[in-house]
Amino acid sequence: MLPHIKICCISSVEEAQHAIRYGAAALGLVSQMPSGPGVIPDDLIAEIARTVPPPVATFLLTARQDADSIVEQHFACGTSTLQLVDSVAPAELQRLRRKVPQVKLVQVIHITGEHSVEEAKTLDGFVDALLLDSGNPNLKIKELGGTGRVHNWDLSRRICNEVKIPVFLAGGLRAANVADAIEHVQPFGLDLCSGVRTDGRLDVKKLGEFMRAARGAA
Repeated sequence: MLPHIKICCISSVEEAQHAIRYGAAALGLVSQMPSGPGVIPDDLIAEIARTVPPPVATFLLTARQDADSIVEQHFACGTSTLQLVDSVAPAELQRLRRKVPQVKLVQVIHITGEHSVEEAKTLDGFVDALLLDSGNPNLKIKELGGTGRVHNWDLSRRICNEVKIPVFLAGGLRAANVADAIEHVQPFGLDLCSGVRTDGRLDVKKLGEFMRAARGAA
């Protein structure tokens, strides 16, 4: 089956419409981050989210780490899913679940070594899905996504095998490597940003090539 494909770093209603037309199952809307591409203000996130028809999911990418602040931002933006790009303590995840039980929670795991597998396993049951990316939250200026780098897919495959919840694969995906990614990792979903962009803008030619390659592999 074709993995669920999430197009991230959506920056306008027009980009959202292009992504949906080409078959995206979800859109990523990036709020304030310490680094990385695609950041837009919360009011624009809300404007874009209002135009997205179901069943396409809208993901708010937030670097906030406490439940109260995340909920405040969620109500301002009105997305269907919260993508937590920095680590959030299990107690805060539980509070977040109680405060917005109807909202899907996706925790990002940045694959930096063997410990990432154990980190992923501890979150199984606290969130609805995991997203495996190639950032580094341990740097002085945190990298929390949008690096365009491929990480160790062997570790990602292990996580997919060892947790019970869906797993999205991110990090350096493009038309040239998506077939290998699907075969090697067998994720529930794929998440991409730079691989379908030219000079920071969504490139419908690259998007079409990616979608064709993904469908061919699936």
